[in-house]
Amino acid sequence: MRLTRFTDNALRCLTFLALREGESVTVTEIAARMRMSEDHLFKVISGLAEAGYVETQRGRGGGVRLNRAPETIVIGQVVRATEESFALVECFDPVSNTCPIAPACVLAGALDRALNAFLEVLDQLTLADLVRQPRKLRTLVA
Repeated sequence: MRLTRFTDNALRCLTFLALREGESVTVTEIAARMRMSEDHLFKVISGLAEAGYVETQRGRGGGVRLNRAPETIVIGQVVRATEESFALVECFDPVSNTCPIAPACVLAGALDRALNAFLEVLDQLTLADLVRQPRKLRTLVA
């Protein structure tokens, strides 16, 4: 499984904001320090704001900051909120499924269990867990 760039950037953005908890940070700074496209980051932040993870303020002195404590932001929930689809294979989507062996396929069930296990592991992590070594992380994005 591969997470989309949108989800990857969302997790990186939240990590950066957790390192600067309580501060308002500009999109330009986040993009530069986390090596992301500023245009893409605007879309990511919009999605994170819509999901309630961040708050934004426009204008001079504006920026983005966490809207919740890092301990309350569950990584599995962020991934679910930012990924467009978890259809690992065609047969996971009944609308577009053309696989002739789908009704008897064992692989689809195994892939579904693997996906659920993947998300269960991420459900055990919070944003606070991702920033347990703040000094080390800060030096990497300084």
